[in-house]
Parts: sequence; C-alpha cells; structure tokens
Amino acid sequence: MLTQEQVDFYREHGYLVVADVLRPDELEEAHAIVDDFVEQSRHVSEQGGHFDLEPDHTPENPKVRRLSAPARYHPFFGGLMRDSRILDLLTSLIGLDIRAQGDKLNMKPADGGSPVEWHQDFAHYPHTNDDLCAVGIALDDATRENGCMMVVPGSHRGPILDHHQDGYFIGAISPSRDHIDLTSAVPLEMKAGSLSIHHARTLHGSALNRSGMSRRLLLYQYAAVDAWPLGGVGNWDSFNANILRGEPTYDFRLVSMTARTRMPAGSRSGGGIYELQKPLQEQEKVFATG
Repeated sequence: MLTQEQVDFYREHGYLVVADVLRPDELEEAHAIVDDFVEQSRHVSEQGGHFDLEPDHTPENPKVRRLSAPARYHPFFGGLMRDSRILDLLTSLIGLDIRAQGDKLNMKPADGGSPVEWHQDFAHYPHTNDDLCAVGIALDDATRENGCMMVVPGSHRGPILDHHQDGYFIGAISPSRDHIDLTSAVPLEMKAGSLSIHHARTLHGSALNRSGMSRRLLLYQYAAVDAWPLGGVGNWDSFNANILRGEPTYDFRLVSMTARTRMPAGSRSGGGIYELQKPLQEQEKVFATG
C-alpha cells in the first residue's frame, strides 16, 4: 500500500516512483523471457503481430523496440499484471475496482533505441473519467543516458493538448507550436525492479538511448472499472474479462472535463506509436535528436 505522503505526491505531480518491487529472481526470469522473444524476432522482417521492430533490425542483429500485449503471450507477464504488489498500490489512486486497460514492453537496445515523443495517454484513449494510470516496471536500470521516461510534473491537472498535425491524429504534441515549456520535465531514473506510476493525463516521453546499456520498460495500463472508453467497446464480455478487481457495472461515472477526439487517424500503418509519431519527428526532431 502507498503511504499518504506518496498519494499526496501523486495527486500533486501526476507521477510516483516506488523502489524495489520485483525480486532479483523475477528480474532474471523476465530477462530470459525477453531475450527469447528477441531471438524469435530474427525470423521477422516486417512490423506486425506482437513485434514492433527498430528500423535497423536485421536477422543478424535483431532489434525490437516494442512487444505488444506481452501478458497475452507469456504467463509471467500475465501474472505480474495481476500481482497484488502492483494492484494494492493503485487502490489509493484509482479506486478498489480495477480493470486492465492494455500492456506493452518498450525496449531500447543499446546505442540508439527509438524515442517516444511527448504525449498524454488520455489523448489516445479518452474515458468518461480520468481515473486511469500506467505502471512502468524497470527491467533494467533506467537512466538519462539510456532514455528513461521523462514527465512534466503537474501536467495532469492541465488540459489535454492537441495531438494532431495537419488535421490528423499523430499521438504526439508539438511543443513549439503550442509553446509548451518542457524545462520542468523530470527524468524517472530508477533501478531495475522498481516501478513508476503516471496519471493518464501526465505529459511524458523518452529520448534516444545514447548508452551502451539496454532500457526495457514493461508498461501496464489500468483504469477504474467505472471508467467507460469514449471510443466504445467492441465486445462486452471481453471488456469485462479484463476486470482484475471488482465486478462488471452498467453505471459509469461521468466527470466534467474536455476530451479531445483521436480522429481522423494518421495515415501511417504498422509500428504503433512510433510510426504514428513519425510526422512530428520529421518536422520538429523533438526527441529524435535527443
């Protein structure tokens, strides 16, 4: 459980770091599983499935920048998503009833792993309320040099910014266009086995990996059970199967706020957020150059 001081810090700043959550043996197991996935990627040459590949990926030198839905592909990650050590931390932040809202493993191979441009998660999946957060579990030491996540403290209490460019949703903001001051951004440096929690409205991103050390960050997204996605639900039973604590409900909580649409979507396909954000990188070179 979180202390009241930790809860207050999260409410004020929109993020929190909790040290030493995973044991060394769990980290060792996670590393072996991830290494096996990367080995499998030698036989993959195109974006798709659960592999999102770095541009310079080759069979001889496999480089994966994201594994999509790792909880679906390996029981270790599925079990960790449901682990009480994590869920107990969230009850003070988003409530007792918790739904799994998505998961991915973002990986930055040594010497160049791809950046993720500044964005707010809530712009990608607006809901009827904003009791949503993401938990980032560090599988490696996360540092400035290897491209740790950076957050803008207090940005979760501000507006949802424009994530469009030339009329299309690209999943990233334009700091220069919108005159966003990023000088207050904080690097979430943490030791392997620690985790971060950030609010779905918190502005965040990460730079290139400029070190010889990999940076692997396992990300779990969670939502209050009474938060309804404004984009709708494709299958009611599947939606409720993602409830980790609590029961299904037909009553969803509405709060007074503005939510931006993510339509129309950008024209690029494949590669998830990396390809979606390419128009911004090509125009502004925000995190693409560090």
